[in-house]
Amino acid sequence: MVARDGIASLRAHPRQLLFLFAALAASGEGVCAAELFPSKPIRIIIAVPHGSGPDILARQIGGKLTEVWGQQIVIDSRPGATGLVGAEIVSKSAPDGYTLWFATLTQLIGTTMYQKFVMARDFAPVGMVASTAFGVAANAALPITTVPELIAYAKARPGQLLFASTGQGSTGHLCMEFFKSLTGVEMTHVPYKGAVPANADLMSGQVQITCQSVPSLLNFVKSGRIRLLGVTTLKPTVIAPDVPTIAETVPGFELLGWYGLLAPKGTSKEIVSKINKAVLQALKTPEVQEKLISLGAEAAGTTPEEFDRSLQQQTKRWSKVLADAGIKPAP
Repeated sequence: MVARDGIASLRAHPRQLLFLFAALAASGEGVCAAELFPSKPIRIIIAVPHGSGPDILARQIGGKLTEVWGQQIVIDSRPGATGLVGAEIVSKSAPDGYTLWFATLTQLIGTTMYQKFVMARDFAPVGMVASTAFGVAANAALPITTVPELIAYAKARPGQLLFASTGQGSTGHLCMEFFKSLTGVEMTHVPYKGAVPANADLMSGQVQITCQSVPSLLNFVKSGRIRLLGVTTLKPTVIAPDVPTIAETVPGFELLGWYGLLAPKGTSKEIVSKINKAVLQALKTPEVQEKLISLGAEAAGTTPEEFDRSLQQQTKRWSKVLADAGIKPAP
């Protein structure tokens, strides 16, 4: 409550009284907006084409959020410029929770490379939804079966091993540049326009090494055409439990593929928290769990604060890798 002398002071200064009423009204509106959220459909931007992993998972989670909130969740595919098109849309949207970005590690790297957006700075992190492991794989004809053997083989042949990626500045490209920086090996990058031609040349022996998501490699591993040498997570992954981690041989090496939700910068903590709790609830349902397994992913379910810290750490790491390797956007 305001003391009597304070009331007298406010009466003497009516402008201060107006400011006080305005502040109280704004505070009440913020609380009311969070309590009523959501009161209309929510749009989730995905910066990838229809039918891709993020699209499939976003639709599965969106369906569960509709059940929780009784509001339609619209999945809006806006691919282009390694995520910049989707990032631009969300960054210019009202910070009210009704436009979200279902982002990925690939898009964090892309926006960092173009230096146009920084996820942890220019958006409000809602939470990491799920994660997936990447793996370093070799052509089956190469006389190596482990990461230590790969390092020894590459050091004996500096620059001779060719590693394939799905493009300049792609996640797989940075994976191998990070590997090179921590091990001191020299390998030559061969960028491709997508995974299909990259994998075709890997299996034929035109290139010898790649780093891709483990789910995308498993069929080729099972057929014996490539060998999975190590996974990029700090702990073994459930989708390839018998494959050792690269970090066992190369301390400090980690690359975690992930799917996460971001809101426009300035979105209230109350609304961010409400979205986060609903997503955590969706991740516990059997249908979403089943879809995650089919995509080779694992539920993450972090808090907004945990996701924010992760984004800051990853931005710092991949900015350094980009700078050290001299990787810039293609002209």
